Amino acid sequence: MLSYPASIPLCTRSLNHIADLVRSHRHQRRSRWRRLDPGRQALLVLAHLRNGDTFTCLAAGFEVGVVTAWRYVREVITLLVATADDLHQAMSRIRLLAYAILDGTLIPIDRVHDQKPYYSGKHRRHGMNVQVIADPAGRLVWASAALPGSAHDLTAAGTHGIVAALNGANVMTFADKAYQGAGGCVRTPFKRHRYRPKLSHRQKAVNKAHARIRALGERAVATLKTWKILTKLRCCPRRATATVQAILVLHTIETDRHGG
Repeated sequence: MLSYPASIPLCTRSLNHIADLVRSHRHQRRSRWRRLDPGRQALLVLAHLRNGDTFTCLAAGFEVGVVTAWRYVREVITLLVATADDLHQAMSRIRLLAYAILDGTLIPIDRVHDQKPYYSGKHRRHGMNVQVIADPAGRLVWASAALPGSAHDLTAAGTHGIVAALNGANVMTFADKAYQGAGGCVRTPFKRHRYRPKLSHRQKAVNKAHARIRALGERAVATLKTWKILTKLRCCPRRATATVQAILVLHTIETDRHGG
């Protein structure tokens, strides 16, 4: 089998952070010698999450077994998830924003035995629904746990308590038509109904301005999906939440200009 060096478009902060977590975890467990040191294990995990390298490729590149590569990745994801912010913790930052942008995205998955709950009629494919909150500049602030793709965006936002949290914090939030009916501080565009008059010029102007603001939220979704592992999840759908939360922790480290 041939192997080649590859680059990972991340700074050393993420590598050092994961290595420190692994080193501390091994010390607590009094773990014996392992094939890869904490730094190499961190590099393996970042190659998987950021570049989307498969376990087979990782095993060949790092000269370990496929099962060992899988175990290393799962171990680090568990450690990262333990440090992830929940919605309550994220609201301490969100309530300071001039306004927030709420959007939903679908993370494609491989087909599973029980396909129906994961099929999204909107996207016409199987996947997991993730709710994303962005700041006025379109920067990713927080991402929710993953629900089966058949879940409607408004239902998913309600399930996670996002709408209630935003309304409770009185944060003006811009969202698309999928969130109509959320009420409170959530602003959605006017929607033309089949048996009602066409939208007025004022309503069209409001929709245009609303779309201009909401479009910035697509940057947050794009930022999340720069982690190639989310291009298509090939693991159990129940692992999607842990993967997204781990990526969110690493994204926060990457964007922390004052980090070590």
